[in-house]
Amino acid sequence: MPVTTLDPKTALVVIDLQQGIMGIPGAPYGVTDVLARTVELADAFRARDLPVVLVRVTFAADGADAVPGRTDAKQQRQAPPPGWDEVVPELAGRGDVVVTKRNWSAFFGTDLELQLRRRGVTQIVLTGVATSIGVESTARAAHEHGHHVTIATDAVTDSDADAHRNSVEKIFPRLAETGTTAEILALLEKTHG
Repeated sequence: MPVTTLDPKTALVVIDLQQGIMGIPGAPYGVTDVLARTVELADAFRARDLPVVLVRVTFAADGADAVPGRTDAKQQRQAPPPGWDEVVPELAGRGDVVVTKRNWSAFFGTDLELQLRRRGVTQIVLTGVATSIGVESTARAAHEHGHHVTIATDAVTDSDADAHRNSVEKIFPRLAETGTTAEILALLEKTHG
């Protein structure tokens, strides 16, 4: 369902736009394009005193706090380069809420829900990387926590265009409203001045 409204207390939640992620090839959108659209949304939210939450993922250098469990996918357990988990400078350092996660979802094992509830947030707009992993997991959890969820469909991307398309076309319509950055910005202007 196309985005129809933004609650009075809506927060922008940005997933994993950090140094170590910026080099991945995005599909269908380049990560730099997603970052540019996210910066535009973040500036608009900040201008209206609406919360911006920057979520970053990190792990201990030895991988000791990485999610356990057997999977069919090969797990890489090498130490990441220094600074890989730092929020990109285009977003960092503006007084936003920063949440550190060690899982796909920004809710599990973090204080994200507490941060949102303390601010009276009832709706989140999601951007970031990767559509089918961190963004989708966070959208599912937000929906389960009773938040209204909106996905900025041109401000999320994946390393796999088919996985992105599946999330946008099959999963998100069941738990969120979707819209482009331009549509969300227009609605933000209409509902929040």
